[in-house]
Amino acid sequence: MPVQAVSVIGAGQMGSGIAQTLLQHGFAVTLYDIQQAAVMRGCATIEAAFNRQVEKSRVTQAQREEWLARLAAATRLEDVAGSDVVIEAAPEHLETKTSLFQSLDRICQPQTILASNTSSISITTIASVTQRPSQVIGMHFMNPVPVMPLVEIIRGLGTSDVTCATIADLTQQLGKTPVEVRDFPGFVSNRLLMPMINEAVYAVYEGIASPEAVDQVMKLGMNHPMGPLALADLIGLDTCLAIMETLHAGFGDSKYRPCPLLRQYVSAGWHGRKSGKGFYVYKGRR
Repeated sequence: MPVQAVSVIGAGQMGSGIAQTLLQHGFAVTLYDIQQAAVMRGCATIEAAFNRQVEKSRVTQAQREEWLARLAAATRLEDVAGSDVVIEAAPEHLETKTSLFQSLDRICQPQTILASNTSSISITTIASVTQRPSQVIGMHFMNPVPVMPLVEIIRGLGTSDVTCATIADLTQQLGKTPVEVRDFPGFVSNRLLMPMINEAVYAVYEGIASPEAVDQVMKLGMNHPMGPLALADLIGLDTCLAIMETLHAGFGDSKYRPCPLLRQYVSAGWHGRKSGKGFYVYKGRR
């Protein structure tokens, strides 16, 4: 089915990045968040990104204005009802997502596809609370969304071929590469990435090396563009913990047990870049 209007649920780092990417590729976008302040921050983040592109002469002022003209802000979930696709980018909590999908299922048009940007939670479980499991799918963008070329496409047990084809086509229209994976905890990306990050945290926890040393080893020795602890700060330590807990619960294997230091940092409110402190301190943040 043709997709023209897309809504994004959640105006945080991922949600605003998804909305920005959609706008740049010709889609009408409604950015929703339960809090007005969060929506305004998300819209301001998008506008600032567009302004930087104008300053660098990558796009014209007219193009910037055309993109922003297709952006609508919403704090009423009913405002997303007319969308062809709704992409949920809420926090990585099962109860939050299932509650949202129940509401979206009730509000949206029968043909609307409901996609989740979940990093690790079962699409089959999310779909089970709706009356349209064939139209529920995982659409896992990588961070930062405007830059990273991969979108992990997760098919739940009931997801239809038509839904998969529509979302794969939408992904390609965004200039990204869709890769289909099966619905298991962490899918592929985070089943591989998060245990590495967790082990890097253990290296600090056990006094083997400093965060800087761990990251240098992986950058200089393994040719990683960013060290695992700097990456964890970028993703959000709270998100990393939530994914590790999903992996641990889903597989019941002790190799996925979150490091106690990761739990401690999250309990302290040290969530990484977004809070101003994680394994590193970030200026200009609290």
